[in-house]
Amino acid sequence: MTQQRTDTPLVQLKDISISFGGIRAVDHVSLDLYPGEVVGLLGHNGAGKSTLIKILAGAYQKDGGEIWINGEKAEINSPRDARDYNIETIYQTLALADNLDAASNLFLGRELTTGAGFVDDAKMESETAKIMARLNPNFKKLKEPVSALSGGQRQSVAIARAVYFNAKILIMDEPTAALGVHETQMVAELIQELKKQGLGIFLISHDTREMLELCDRVSVMKNGQMIGTERVEDVTEDDILSMIIMGKKPDQAA
Repeated sequence: MTQQRTDTPLVQLKDISISFGGIRAVDHVSLDLYPGEVVGLLGHNGAGKSTLIKILAGAYQKDGGEIWINGEKAEINSPRDARDYNIETIYQTLALADNLDAASNLFLGRELTTGAGFVDDAKMESETAKIMARLNPNFKKLKEPVSALSGGQRQSVAIARAVYFNAKILIMDEPTAALGVHETQMVAELIQELKKQGLGIFLISHDTREMLELCDRVSVMKNGQMIGTERVEDVTEDDILSMIIMGKKPDQAA
């Protein structure tokens, strides 16, 4: 990815700002995302990264700036608007119904029905099996409540739900927090699979090493401002930490 990109970005956030009670949480921030790319967002708590992404997800409404999706200006004022633009968000809490199985969670609120209007459990189960085979072939616990699943398996269900409903832009908030090594690897493999399918992913994490492994580019925010965006092959973990702590790009650090 050393050459200049010529394709149209999936997402362009242009000069985005939002304030809460006189405090500017996001201060004229611009960021873009291309198909088949993972862009990591890093920064201390309160840096503005989650707020910026919640504007794209429709949870917050920006005070200024523009959002462009696939080269066209977009109006996103609610999570429903975001979904209409094929944007899906997977929050750290996952928002899964613990007492229901994978299929019931995947189709929660969007259940498939038979011609007679009844919920079509068999169809939902077969569709879940198909999407899981594509994303995570080792996933076999289709009939167990998700409360019985491991953290990585729960992530698989949440990701499958987004992908099944045609997400093109995926926002993942701390997807490997509280996961063990094996589970983290499972999520990393899922992310690689989604990239191959052409999705664009915004990844929020505190783990700089993980970001260097999973992302194509990393963007660092501090005090509501964008410090910079760097290709992972051009920076070290120390460079990123310097951006987070000092608020300086690698070429300014001297």
